[in-house]
Amino acid sequence: MKSDSAKTGKAYDVTKTDDQWRAELSPQEYQVLRQAGTERPFSSPYETDRTVGVYRCRGCGSELFRSEHKFDAHCGWPAFYTPLAEDRIELIEDRSHFSVRTEVRCATCGSHLGHVFSGEGYPTPTNDRYCINGVSLTLEPSAG
Repeated sequence: MKSDSAKTGKAYDVTKTDDQWRAELSPQEYQVLRQAGTERPFSSPYETDRTVGVYRCRGCGSELFRSEHKFDAHCGWPAFYTPLAEDRIELIEDRSHFSVRTEVRCATCGSHLGHVFSGEGYPTPTNDRYCINGVSLTLEPSAG
């Protein structure tokens, strides 16, 4: 089996074989995180969840987003206006589906998270919408 870095050309801190990913993830998680799929819109409880905490990559546990950077974009998926830190994510040009978009991946394990869109008019500090598949995340609530 090829490792993740063989597919992407980048060496990730967390690498697993395809068989290891399949054993650790549910079929839906695997389809989204490892095959760049998209969950059904409005199917993630994280879209409207108001819990204060940190959103982590479901594939490797890396901290990616904070709840205070989340906003209700009414788009069907959890939306954030910025990642926790720029080095936590990887942005890749995506020319699938007859358009040019920017794919968002976890910089630690290369898992597909979603896409980022700019200039849509949302009243956020960055004018960006990180449209993230809820199934690609886990939420760690803040203590207290």
